Amino acid sequence: MNPIERALGILLLLTGGKLVPATALAERFQVSLRTIYRDIDRLIALGVPVDAERGAEGGYRLASGYLQPPVALTRNETAALISAMSLVRSSRTVPLADDLTSAEKKLLASLPKSVHGLLKDAERIVGIEPIPPDIFHSGTKAEPTEDWQAALDGFMAGILDSKRVRFEHVNPSRKTLKAHDVEPYGVMFDRDLWYLAGRCVDTDTTKVYRADRVRNLELSGMFFRPDKDFSIQKLLGGAWLSQAMRRWEQEEQIAKIVVTAAQARKLGADWYYRHAIFTPADEGKVLISVPSTERLRILPLVRWLGPGAELIGPESLRKELAVELEELAKLYGSTVPLEQSA
Repeated sequence: MNPIERALGILLLLTGGKLVPATALAERFQVSLRTIYRDIDRLIALGVPVDAERGAEGGYRLASGYLQPPVALTRNETAALISAMSLVRSSRTVPLADDLTSAEKKLLASLPKSVHGLLKDAERIVGIEPIPPDIFHSGTKAEPTEDWQAALDGFMAGILDSKRVRFEHVNPSRKTLKAHDVEPYGVMFDRDLWYLAGRCVDTDTTKVYRADRVRNLELSGMFFRPDKDFSIQKLLGGAWLSQAMRRWEQEEQIAKIVVTAAQARKLGADWYYRHAIFTPADEGKVLISVPSTERLRILPLVRWLGPGAELIGPESLRKELAVELEELAKLYGSTVPLEQSA
């Protein structure tokens, strides 16, 4: 029996879950204990999770769940699976992308040949329309980068290993980087972007970070005990954005816009602006406070709202908007020749 055949035989004997003494293995394969030790070392080097226990009652066995029974899926179950995988890939960036690819290959190898064609033809069978860019809300579209993928993979590794992560996060309005030490809790996909949720060690609060704005993420090596009360489901439905808005109100400059009641109702249905602060104002109007003074966010909003909306502050944006509106008034105040308007 050659070493490969013997290693395979040892592997099969260790699958029962009970400890198998090295002496029993040596007797079974008619080799020395030293040869068995070398065979075990070879299996471990290949990534086989062999657990060893020393002592008179010791021996070897495979880690629980290493060898699984064959996967038996129907054609309908296979079709459902490839649909789900296609949906995941449409997000462009997914957690542990390389591991997803290797898992798919293992799954394909374990399935009956009768359904191989379905998995191989996934792109031909299932099409997922990508989420279109949201041109109204600036900054809600990002192209995948190596930093983005590394942040997502590293954060997921921190979740799985219960280890803290350290990284720098880009503040888009201030154009600055800030260091964070975080206990990773979960990840979330929203409007074609991935978000990382975890407890900020410095502030002892749960925060959500956009993965594409994370730089230089690494595992810190510090273990933590996961919060059993945390569920990523609690952050869905815009709950995470509402929490973030309240925090930004303390950290960022505020833009104030007075709108009509009808305009307030319209913004109240928006996925982003419905989380701003709406305060009753004079003459039945509403004051909306947005924790941002980015011109590419605030000026398009006021222009889109149109007559009835007044930008109160900051003064710099108000003056910039006044110049734009004067130019528009000149353009639309002139008489357009009939032949050009036809």
